[in-house]
Amino acid sequence: MSGNIIQLNEDLIKNNLRDLVLNSVEETLNALLDYEADELVKADKYERSGNRKGYRSGHYERNFSTTSGDVKLKVPKLKGIQFETAIIERYKRRECSVEEALIEMYLAGVSVRRVEDITEALWGSKVLPGTISNLNKKAYTHIDEWRSRQLTVEYPYVYVDGVYLKRSWGGEIQNVSVLIAIGVNSEGYREIIGAAEGMKEDHESWKNFFSGLKSRGLKGVRLIIGDKCLGMLESIPEVFPEARYQRCTVHFYRNVFTVIPRTKMRTVSMMLKAIHAQESKKSAREKANSVVQQLRDMKLPAAAKKVEDSIEETLTYMDYPTEHWNRIRTNNTIERVNREIKRRTRAIGAFPDGQSALMLVCARLRHVAASDWGSKRYLNMNHLFELEFQHQIDNFDATR
Repeated sequence: MSGNIIQLNEDLIKNNLRDLVLNSVEETLNALLDYEADELVKADKYERSGNRKGYRSGHYERNFSTTSGDVKLKVPKLKGIQFETAIIERYKRRECSVEEALIEMYLAGVSVRRVEDITEALWGSKVLPGTISNLNKKAYTHIDEWRSRQLTVEYPYVYVDGVYLKRSWGGEIQNVSVLIAIGVNSEGYREIIGAAEGMKEDHESWKNFFSGLKSRGLKGVRLIIGDKCLGMLESIPEVFPEARYQRCTVHFYRNVFTVIPRTKMRTVSMMLKAIHAQESKKSAREKANSVVQQLRDMKLPAAAKKVEDSIEETLTYMDYPTEHWNRIRTNNTIERVNREIKRRTRAIGAFPDGQSALMLVCARLRHVAASDWGSKRYLNMNHLFELEFQHQIDNFDATR
């Protein structure tokens, strides 16, 4: 039996199949080009015809990248008529599917160096960094359209934050801030609704950002969740006077920890979490007063002052459905997105300008939004609408 066993060289078979496919692609494309030339000339090679529109004058060769590998095209040269092909766009060097794959890899977070290695492994030739840059200019046009799209539904909850990146400016490396807004729509799904360059997150930057969102159709905002930023706090009532503000409890804890010795951090952390573990705003306020006194007894007056001054803005979420509390009292949903952005931009270092930083951030945001992140329901908004309806009934009864 052993004498009848046939051993196959798998690598050899794969290489032969690859060459076979590549040759077939090359022959097919060249045959189509010759057919197009015949159609334009209105005559076959060496044919005498009164309908002839031009004459053949040989071929010129050009490389063309396909998903099967690089092929050599023999493009017909014509006299008396210009050769226009519908098969391959003039000056185009890559098949559309190859270009789409390059853009997708780059926007998905693959570094330029890694893209070069992947293209060489898949298609047998490296794609130059300048080529990827040119392709991304096409992608950025679509990204800018997505960033500026009209918002046609209501977004009761809006999470906002700024992510800092590095950029070159006058020979120096400076910070540039990109402001981001994520909305939860009336169906309970998350959606990235805005991204803009914010410079230093000052009042003017936040006001322009919120005004831009409003001009694009942002409406129905009940609650804006974010870290404490004076520029943002001043802008909210100016642009969205009916919206309320919820300070992220996690950022609040971190702010308190800045004035606490490391040895006491665990104890204070449990004390602060106990405030937001209460079942109502009234009991949370009472617990906060108790924590303030405890902090003073522990000789931590600066921490007691921070809790006393800021606790109220961390309790706004308690006026909304209890089913939503865990997800509207922190800015975690946008923090996770920010980590994705920083992971992608870390390999770049410093951007040449703020616009390039903004475009890459938006590209990453769009990639995240197109994943399961945007297709899974985040909250059941019926709880909010039922609570609001109940408040309307209570207010009506109170005025009778």
